[in-house]
Amino acid sequence: MINHRLFREDLTLIKQNLARRRSLDSFQPDEIAAWYHTLGQLQPRGDELRNERNQLNKIIGNKRKLKENADAEMDRMRFLSEEIRSIDSAVKELTEKSDREILSYPNILQPDVPDGNDERENVEIRTSGKIPDFSFQPLTHEDLGEKWQLFDMAAGSKITGTKFPVYKGVGALLERAIVNFMLDTHTRENGYQETFVPMLVNDESMIGTGQYPKFMDEYYRLDKDGLSLIPTAEVPLTNLYRDEIIPIQNLPQKITAYSSCFRREAGSYGKETRGLVRVHQFQKVELVKICTPESSAQEHEALLADAESILQKLKLPYRVMLLCSGDTSAASSKTFDLEVWMPGLNRYLEISSVSNFTDFQARRARIRLRRDAQEKPELAHTLNGSGLAAGRTMAAILENYQQADGTIHLPDVLRPYMGGLEAIR
Repeated sequence: MINHRLFREDLTLIKQNLARRRSLDSFQPDEIAAWYHTLGQLQPRGDELRNERNQLNKIIGNKRKLKENADAEMDRMRFLSEEIRSIDSAVKELTEKSDREILSYPNILQPDVPDGNDERENVEIRTSGKIPDFSFQPLTHEDLGEKWQLFDMAAGSKITGTKFPVYKGVGALLERAIVNFMLDTHTRENGYQETFVPMLVNDESMIGTGQYPKFMDEYYRLDKDGLSLIPTAEVPLTNLYRDEIIPIQNLPQKITAYSSCFRREAGSYGKETRGLVRVHQFQKVELVKICTPESSAQEHEALLADAESILQKLKLPYRVMLLCSGDTSAASSKTFDLEVWMPGLNRYLEISSVSNFTDFQARRARIRLRRDAQEKPELAHTLNGSGLAAGRTMAAILENYQQADGTIHLPDVLRPYMGGLEAIR
């Protein structure tokens, strides 16, 4: 959530930010600014009337002790009480309305986020690894998965619905190997603490990280219980710190978790969403950091490097993209995407988003830090990134490591997790 003071002190910044995000027409910042202007008048007036009422109370008390007539003061007291009730009601209504509306406003973009309309205007920062030059027409991971019976989309459709894959045999083993390899790398080498979290969260958790209320239709919610299936482990991991005050000496906090993730992916159709590319349930290793405001830019770069380390160890070709203003998510102030090369699809595919949320989530979830015992707590900064999405990592391995005879070599770092298996053949 952005700072409500901006609506009183820097409305131009809010409008410029909405314009950069190509969403100015979807919001009414002037209306909220008018509400805050009204609140700025009502609240002092309410305080003024309360002070007058307190003084009248003393006068009435003194007159009653002296057995003097206090009818005029009592009439004024009744008038003041009615006025105060009216003002308090208006303040409460305006405050609730403005707070509700502000929850839908996007984070303030960082100045170095490039201006652009959509993903076509994202900026390539660097590439890594060599794109394979096959002497044959490479198959898609969907074709390879079907050939070697690694996953079964039809079985998932039968027991649940479309876009719920069932992993089988070596495919299930490979998925588990990828997850274990990523967790071991992040905990043993990159300094994260492994955590296992619930995959159902309450509405306050979804509000805390910015999914609700604006994007409620995009996720699976159990109305009877007031719980939602998590779209990413970012939600429970970040909310572990909700309403917490963290001593500065305990920062940064670095935690990781493996979980299933659930997303409706409404409107996602076509051949480029087939197989494991865009499904309703997938597995992912998530990385979350809580840090100080002055260190968040540096921690963002370090988080990106941690996610990249997985692709480098797997020897998968990829590129780093800096998202433009029109493609940056509402909660993020700046996002890097890691995109892995997919030979069968003949394009890069996003496999991780690494974002700095500055104090946007911390303000919603009341995550604070304390520098010393004498100072007031202040908002922390939160960051997260995929480290990585397991299904898309498997898809990238299948497509990049395939051979002319259909055999799929396995990356060296995964073989210990596969019982020494060197190839799928």
